[in-house]
Amino acid sequence: MAIAIHPAVDQGVKPGRADFAGGTLVCRCSSDPVKVHIGANVAFDHVCGCTKCWKPKGALFSLVAVVSRDKLSVVANGHKLKVVDASAVIQRYACTGCGVHLYGRIENKDHAFYGFDFVHPELLQEQGWAAPEFAAFVSSIIESGFPPARMGEVRSRLKELKLEPYDCLSPALMDAIATHTAKQKGTLAS
Repeated sequence: MAIAIHPAVDQGVKPGRADFAGGTLVCRCSSDPVKVHIGANVAFDHVCGCTKCWKPKGALFSLVAVVSRDKLSVVANGHKLKVVDASAVIQRYACTGCGVHLYGRIENKDHAFYGFDFVHPELLQEQGWAAPEFAAFVSSIIESGFPPARMGEVRSRLKELKLEPYDCLSPALMDAIATHTAKQKGTLAS
């Protein structure tokens, strides 16, 4: 039996729609759910093995993407949102009712990803968001208790799903971070 990665990709990665223009993320509360509208498609969609991201019950990885900060707005029951860890770089806003993380925001204006909010696209009511492209922080699932001896199976399954496994972010995102850092240091012209 194949290793279960995340319910949104376990049966194969579904292609997104080029015309997808956003939608509404909804927490898992049966009454008075938190709703967050995003007014654009997501970018850099990926499965993430880190221990900070919210994962649905039984999922080995989370599903995470970004959207421009100015395209995200809380539209219902925002009073139920609370930051999970105020000391973290990404301020993850979770519903106090069901525990689902609705979005994560970086407040440090000097951070390479400032201006992007992190979301879990499987919480969208609408279908068609950009497809996951890669797997990040794969080795981190060991920190959650996954047996290290089975990591080869995980990487094989990710490759089967055409989600290239990385133990950091994808090369394009790592390049973006390095470019941002070099510009801040003055070693690369703006």
